Amino acid sequence: MWRDGGKLYWARKEEAVKVEGVVVIFAWASIQETHLKEFVDLYSSLGWNSLVCHAGFLNAFFPEKATSLAFVALKELVEELRIRPCPIVFAAFSGGPKACMYKVFQIIEGSCEAHLHVDDSRLVRNCISGYIYDSSPVDFTSDFGARFGLPPTILKMPGSTKLVSWVAKGVASGLDALYLTRFEFQRTEYWRTLYSSVGLGAPFLILCSKHDDLAPYQIVCNFSHRLQDLGADVKLLKWNNSLHAGHYRQYPTEYKAAVTELLEKAAAVHLQKIQLEGERAGMEGTQDEISELICNLQKAAVNSNQSLRRVAIEPSDHFFLPSSAEYQNGRDSGPSPDELKERSVPVPDPPRISAHSVLGQFLFDVCVPKNIEGWDIKFSGSLNGQPLASARRYSQYVSKCTRRSRL
Repeated sequence: MWRDGGKLYWARKEEAVKVEGVVVIFAWASIQETHLKEFVDLYSSLGWNSLVCHAGFLNAFFPEKATSLAFVALKELVEELRIRPCPIVFAAFSGGPKACMYKVFQIIEGSCEAHLHVDDSRLVRNCISGYIYDSSPVDFTSDFGARFGLPPTILKMPGSTKLVSWVAKGVASGLDALYLTRFEFQRTEYWRTLYSSVGLGAPFLILCSKHDDLAPYQIVCNFSHRLQDLGADVKLLKWNNSLHAGHYRQYPTEYKAAVTELLEKAAAVHLQKIQLEGERAGMEGTQDEISELICNLQKAAVNSNQSLRRVAIEPSDHFFLPSSAEYQNGRDSGPSPDELKERSVPVPDPPRISAHSVLGQFLFDVCVPKNIEGWDIKFSGSLNGQPLASARRYSQYVSKCTRRSRL
């Protein structure tokens, strides 16, 4: 189906058989669809479906078009991953990274004007498991328009070669002028975004040729070395005589073996990501359970302290005396809190008598026996500093004291 900025379609989507994953093909107008079908068949023979994102020519010069196509491609990919998460491999051909793919990375990172839902971005990030660069990436320098300004079919048209060359250079110069005046800063952003994809932890397969003038070997080789410096798993496979995006046609056996190895790595990386995501989710669940347990313990401690405060009796507390009517109504039905508050009776301190006063001396002389015949007083301890008589003589002592006080 045609979209603003290019064409997006499922080239092969097998549902009846087991599918290992999805290869998202990012191609540019310099690659024809008949040429892309060869790669679709290759991925299908290895058990992978293909989602083709064929960008228009102007996408390389107008980032709005590249963003529009990248957003639609991500939405289509998210719908597929919601049904069945699987490994995703990005395969870039020629100018495909600049025409669309680098905008996909920016949308996932959240550094683009188009935004995906956070959960959808996390889903895509966890499923990206590999990259294939075939005759790519292409550096966007001042001669970019001259090299890609017109398709090769126009250059092969009959007529004056000088006229065709002049028209091609005129169109290319105009595109270069537009590019240099308005989008020169995009070159730095473009390379920075491609390098940032290392953070997704996926392996790289880079295929190039020393005979490729559109994607010079030195630029592709420098890109490979930079990825390795950033810690990426990179395999660089180069040939001497193959044309731009024509490596598979000229070296099918070596090409297929390298792609097969990359797809197997991608499946293993995706499995590792699933395991790490499960462990991370388990740790987060354990932390939530511990936090909930601590919160429950804190609440229990607070409730316990409040209960202790309610039952604590201080010197200023009051005792509540039930009335006779309440006692007759039943022991179980107690008075209301307001009634208890109205009948609260403070407990006064008990009266004290000084031992050195006149009354204290008189009572001591009357109550304390002096030398009484027949008494056997034995001290076994003391209470509040005073001696205690034995329990056998205590009752006689009290009765004698009572009789003596009456006299």
